[in-house]
Amino acid sequence: MNSVIWAPDQVWIRMQKIKSLMARQGLKSPQESMADLSPVENLRIPSKEELRELREQPIDPQAEQEIIDSIEEVYFSNDSFDMVQHELEKLPPELNLQELEEYRDKLKRQQAAVSKKVADLILEKQPAYVKELERVTALQTNLQLAAVICTNARRQLSVAKEGFTEASLGLLANQRRRQLLTGLLKSLRTIKTLQRTDVRLSEMLEEEDYPGAIQLCLECQKAASTFKHYSCISELNSKLQDTLEQIEEQLDVALSKTCKHFDVSHYTKVQLAYTLLGKTQTAMDQLHMHFTQAIHNTVFQVVLGYVELCAGNADTKFQKMQYKDLCTHITPDSYIPCLTDLCKALWEVMLSYHRTMQWHEERDKEEATSTPDDSAAAESDESVVDRSYVKKKLEHGLTRIWQDVQLKVKAYILGTDMSNFKYDDFIVVLDVISRLMQVGEEFCGSKSEVLQESIKRQSVNYFKNYHRARLEELRMFLENETWELCPVKSNFNIAQLHEFKFMGQCRSPSVSPNRQAVSSASPAEEELSLFQRYLQEGNPFEMHIEHKEEETEDVLASNGYESDELEKSVYQDYDSDSDVPEELKQDYVDEQTGDVPLKSVSRETIRSRKKSDYSLNKTNAPILTNTTLNVIRLVGKYMQMMNILKPIAFDVIHCVSQLFDYYLYAVYTFFGRNDMYESSGLGLISSRLRTTLNRIQESLIDMEAAGENAGVHGPAEDRKEKVPSPHLSQLVVLTNSGTLYGLAQRVVATESLVFLAEQFESLQSHLDTMMPAAKKPFLQQFYSQTVSTASELRKPIYWIVAAKAIDYEQMLLMMAGVKWDIREIMSQHNVYVDVLLKEFEQFNKRLGEVSRHVRIPLPVSNVLWEHCIRLANRTLVEGYANVKKCSNEGRALMQLDFQQFLMKLEKLTDLRPIPDKEFVETYIKAYYLTENDMEQFIKNHREYSMKQLANLVNVCLGSHINKKARQKLLAAIDDIDRPKR
Repeated sequence: MNSVIWAPDQVWIRMQKIKSLMARQGLKSPQESMADLSPVENLRIPSKEELRELREQPIDPQAEQEIIDSIEEVYFSNDSFDMVQHELEKLPPELNLQELEEYRDKLKRQQAAVSKKVADLILEKQPAYVKELERVTALQTNLQLAAVICTNARRQLSVAKEGFTEASLGLLANQRRRQLLTGLLKSLRTIKTLQRTDVRLSEMLEEEDYPGAIQLCLECQKAASTFKHYSCISELNSKLQDTLEQIEEQLDVALSKTCKHFDVSHYTKVQLAYTLLGKTQTAMDQLHMHFTQAIHNTVFQVVLGYVELCAGNADTKFQKMQYKDLCTHITPDSYIPCLTDLCKALWEVMLSYHRTMQWHEERDKEEATSTPDDSAAAESDESVVDRSYVKKKLEHGLTRIWQDVQLKVKAYILGTDMSNFKYDDFIVVLDVISRLMQVGEEFCGSKSEVLQESIKRQSVNYFKNYHRARLEELRMFLENETWELCPVKSNFNIAQLHEFKFMGQCRSPSVSPNRQAVSSASPAEEELSLFQRYLQEGNPFEMHIEHKEEETEDVLASNGYESDELEKSVYQDYDSDSDVPEELKQDYVDEQTGDVPLKSVSRETIRSRKKSDYSLNKTNAPILTNTTLNVIRLVGKYMQMMNILKPIAFDVIHCVSQLFDYYLYAVYTFFGRNDMYESSGLGLISSRLRTTLNRIQESLIDMEAAGENAGVHGPAEDRKEKVPSPHLSQLVVLTNSGTLYGLAQRVVATESLVFLAEQFESLQSHLDTMMPAAKKPFLQQFYSQTVSTASELRKPIYWIVAAKAIDYEQMLLMMAGVKWDIREIMSQHNVYVDVLLKEFEQFNKRLGEVSRHVRIPLPVSNVLWEHCIRLANRTLVEGYANVKKCSNEGRALMQLDFQQFLMKLEKLTDLRPIPDKEFVETYIKAYYLTENDMEQFIKNHREYSMKQLANLVNVCLGSHINKKARQKLLAAIDDIDRPKR
C-alpha cells in the first residue's frame, strides 16, 4: 500500500469517513449533535480504508510512541504553522532521490502513528461524549419549564396588586396621617408652653435663683428633647443649652467668691445648684482650682501693692512680673508689714476652706440622722459615691492648699536678704512664721517642712552674720574692758533681764513669746485652736504689733556697792525671788565650793563666814563686768531666736558655745597665759582644760590676723568663721606689786567667767529641750569639757599672783646660809621661817586692801593661799635639797622649822589641810631611810626632782649609806630620769 503525507485537509477527509461509518452504525455524528452548542474545529477523519490500514498495521505501543516522540517540536507549536514551507526549506541545495524517498517514508510513518493515535483517542472518548450530550439535552428541557413557571407567577402578582394592595394599604396610610396630625397639634401646644417658660427662666436668672432656674431649665430640656425634630424646638433647645451653660458660668463665679469670704447661705445655694446639675464632683474640682487661684491672686496683689507703694511711681512693669521676682523688690522697711498682711490674707483663704469642710461635715451628719434606715438603704449609689468623693477631695485638698501657701510664703521669705535686719525685726519675722506654722499644723497636721527649710536658710544666713558681728563686738568689748565691777543689785538674777522674760512666760520652748502674750489672757481660750478662736472674726496675725511693749529692767545698784542702805538691803531683798523661775532660782555666786551652785544662803551663814572671805558685806552681789552682762544678754537673744525657731537650734547653740569659748579664751589669754607653768610642777592646767583651750584656738581664733602673713595661710572661708585673738586693754596694769599684780582685775575677770559658767549651767535643761536628739551629745560635751572647766582657770590665773607676791628667792638665799651639820638638837627655829611668815602676813594684809574694792570670794582666797603655801613648801624642799652636809640633828632642825612655819601659818588661813604638807615632811624623813627603803622611795616618789633625790642620797653618804649603795641609788635615779630625756 502506497503511503502519502497527510495534510490537514487529508485529516479532515479521514474524519468525514469516520463520521459516515458512524452513521451507518446508527450513531449521530458529534458535529450534528453539537452544531447548536458550540463550534468544533473540523478535523479530517481517516477513511474506512485508512482506518483498516491503520488497524492492519502491527501495533507496538512502544515503537508507536517512539515514532511520535521523534516528531519535531515545531509541529506542535501552533495552528498557523506552515509545515509544507517548513519541509521545503529543509531540503538541501542538491536533491538526492534516494534520500528524499527515505525521508518521505519517515514522514509517512510519523503520519501513520499520529493518525492511529488520534483514532484510538476518538474511540476511547466516545461513551463519555454520548453521556454528556444527553445531560445537555435534559438541561435544555428544564430551562424551558422554568420560563413557563416565571411567566405564571408574574401574571398572578399583577392580579394581587390590582385587587388588594392599592385599596387596603391606602386606607392604612390615611389613618396614620390622621394620627400624626393629632400628635402634631399636641406638640404645638407644648411648644407654646416652652416658649413661655423660656421667659420665666430669664427672670429667675436675674433674681440669682440658681437652683430654681436649673430645675426649670432641666424640665424644659427634657420636654424639648421630645420635640427636637421641629426646627423651632431645635433652636429653643440650643438656647436652653446656652442658658444652662450661662448658669454654670455664673455658678462658677459664685463658687469662686466663697474662697475668700465664706457665707453659709451663699455656699448652700451654690451646692444645691450643682447637685441639681449632677455635677457635685465637678464642683469640688472647680472649688479646689479656685482656692489655688485665690491663693496666687491674693499674695500677688498684697506684694504688688507694697512694691508699687515703695516704688512711688505708676510704672506697670511690676504687674507683669512673676510673683517670685516681685518678692525681690520688697524693701526692708516694708518687709514685716507686707509679711503680716500676706499671712492675714492667706489666713482668710484657709479659714474659708476650713469652714467649707465644716459645712460638708455638718451636712453629712444631718443626712445621716434625718434619713431612716430603710430609705438609707435605698439611697442611690451615685449619691454615696459623690459624698465619698467630696470627702476625700476635701481631705486631700488640705495638704495641697497648705503646700501652695508654704510655697508662696517661701518665695517671699527667700526673696529678701535678711542678714542685715535688726535683731528685733528678725524676731518678729520668726514669730510671724512660727504662728503661720502653728496654723498649718492645726489646718492639716503638717510639720511645714517647706516653711521650716526656707526660714532655716534665712535664719542660718542671718544668724551667721549676726553672730559674726556679735563676736567682733565682743572682741571690741574685751579689748576695751578695764575689768571693773558692774554694780548690780545683790539679788540680781538673769531672769530679771528682758531677754530672758520668755522663760517665765513660756515653759514650753515650742511656743513663741508673742503667742504666750496673746494667749495668757484667758486659760479657756488657750485650749481653743486658732480656727476655733478666730472662726467668726479676728485674725491670729493682728496681735504682734499690739503686744510689742517696752521692757523695763531694774538690775543695777543705785550707788555701786558702797551704800550702807544697800548693805542692809542685801539681807532684806535676798529672799524676794518668788517671781523667778525655779530653774533660775539659784545663788549665782557660790562661795563654798566654787563649782556647784547652791540655793539661797542664810543671813547667819553670811555673817559667820571666816576671815578668808575678804568682803562680808557684799556676799550676795555677783561679780561680773559690763562685758559679762553683754554676753548674758546675747545668750538670751540667741535663746529667744532658738525658742521661736527650733530648726536652727543646733546652729544657735553652737554660736552660744562660741560666745562662752571666746570669753573663756580671752580671760585665759589676758590673765592666765605664762611660760612658767611647766617648770612649777604644780599641774596648774588640767589635761581637760588644755584640750579645751587648744580646741578653741584651732576652731575659733584667727591666729594669722595679727601676723605679717595674714591671709596667706589657710582657706578664706575657714578664716571667715574665726575671730582674731583679743588684746588686753592698756589701761589694765598687771605688773604693779602694790595692787598684787592686778589681783582686783584678775578676780573680776575670773569670777565673772565663773558666774557666766553658772548661768550656762542653769540654762542647760532649757537648752537640752531645744536641741535635736541627734545633736544632744554636742551640748553634753560642751558642758562637760568647756563650761565645767571655767573654775579651773582660777589656778593658772591666781598662780601668777601667788608666785610674785612672796619673795621665794630671798628665802632660798637665807636657807643656804644655815648650818645643818650641827651636833646638838636645837630648840629655836631659824630666822628664814620668821621672814617667810612676815611675807605671808604682808600678803594677807594686801589681800584685805584689795577686798575693799573687789570682793574676794572664798574659793579665790583658798586658791591664792593654796598656791602661796605650795610654792613656799616647794621652796623649802628645794632649800633642803641644796644642803651639802646634814646631820641627824640638822634634820631635826628642819622639822622644827617646818612645824613652826605650819603652826603660825594655820593662824593666818582657814585652809585645811595645809597643801603639800606631806611633800616637805616626807622629804625630811627620807634622810633616815635605809638603803633598800631609799631605793623603793626613789621609785615611788616621782614628784621630787632628780636633783632633790640625788642630793638626798649624797647627804646620807657616810651616815648610813656607803659609796657602793650611793652608786646604786644614783643609777636608779638616772634610770628614772632617762625616759624623760
